[in-house]
Amino acid sequence: MWIIRVLSAVVFLTSIILTIPLAFDVGGRACGLAYSLALASFYFCYSVLRLTTPDRSRYRWVLIRLVSPIQSIILLSLLIWSLNRFSVEGDDGGHWVERIFDGKRAEYTSIRQWILGPNGLLETLTVGSWDKLLRWSTPVFQLSEGFCTLLVIQAAGQVTRWLVNRSGRSDSWMIGLLVMSASIISSSVYFLWRITQFPEISNVDAILIGMAITCVVFLGAWGISSGKGNPVESSLLFAYIVLCIYQIFTDYQPSYPVEPAPSAQAGDFPPFPPIIMASYSTLMQALAMLPSATHATFNFIVAALSTITPSVLISLAYRLFVLYASTRIIPAVRESGARALSQEPSLEDSDGAGQVLGALSWFSPSILIAVYTSLLMQHFASTSGNGDAGDWWVSQGGDVGGNLWRWINVAGTMALYALELNLGKEDLDDGLTGHWKAD
Repeated sequence: MWIIRVLSAVVFLTSIILTIPLAFDVGGRACGLAYSLALASFYFCYSVLRLTTPDRSRYRWVLIRLVSPIQSIILLSLLIWSLNRFSVEGDDGGHWVERIFDGKRAEYTSIRQWILGPNGLLETLTVGSWDKLLRWSTPVFQLSEGFCTLLVIQAAGQVTRWLVNRSGRSDSWMIGLLVMSASIISSSVYFLWRITQFPEISNVDAILIGMAITCVVFLGAWGISSGKGNPVESSLLFAYIVLCIYQIFTDYQPSYPVEPAPSAQAGDFPPFPPIIMASYSTLMQALAMLPSATHATFNFIVAALSTITPSVLISLAYRLFVLYASTRIIPAVRESGARALSQEPSLEDSDGAGQVLGALSWFSPSILIAVYTSLLMQHFASTSGNGDAGDWWVSQGGDVGGNLWRWINVAGTMALYALELNLGKEDLDDGLTGHWKAD
């Protein structure tokens, strides 16, 4: 049964990751927002129906049996509807408020068409409200990422402290953890060196980078020397600060353009032995004989993959990891210890935090769609001021992006860790590892 759940989750994530940027790329900004809103609304209603119907209800059984297998078809139908309804030309763009109050009501033949028709009042208000909600949620998502990352770092520090102090092979664990911490710091220093090679870094950016690195090094040294932290916490905090800085100044592309490889001359040897080249030619001929629908599907997947930016995928994967890990760590620290790491949060928990996390887990598909769309909008806004690549985003009503909240997240994460070091106690035995048994 768990295999079916894993496959269903993989199909869902793949569909969301491929189709939302495709809607933005093909249909424009309004189409992408409309498709994201339709997906979020669908999964919100689906979660509400699953949450409100009893477990033994026939309606719940019919709902799960009918909707679950056809989710991919529903997603594709919503994508086609969004492309058909909201796809606009580049010169028709504009801010959604302007489309309502700029005096274009005279173009409509009736009040009903002005309210419910294409680009009408209802359409622009719903898409515009979703746009505003995602913009205002960007600081929340960014700061939540930093807070959850700090929870994961502190949980890792408590686990490693328990392994060194309580386990029977403390020396081996200490050496292994020191090597791991040194590897993390070395990798972070390499990416920090790559940041210095980017040509778009100004003097102000260099000052901010220097201040951030100095503060995180000081915090790491303070935690290790005071006994309230350890090398694992310091290395992970240093790596996260470098990751945030790397996300600010790069799109995970090479620092310098890669020169194309020279073409092979006529007299050169083939790159592979003849038997491999013959097998490759046979395979390509077999693929060429496939039906045209297969080629169309393959071209669609390639086109969808070409619209995905690596930075967005890495940010989404990391943000989902820390958010999911925090839903397991918070109950473990509050009440149940390490046993809670293997338990899902539920609405039936006794404490309020567990109930809130349980409610969020029910609506996780809608939250995932909102987080992913917010990351895409943040990426488009960040690239809109760097030339022609992002001019289409500004021409359709998007704002030129900034990295203010990312810098605020960096400062807030370090300030919160400093407060924890100041108020914390040395050699904490409670919390996550307090419920573990040591022989």
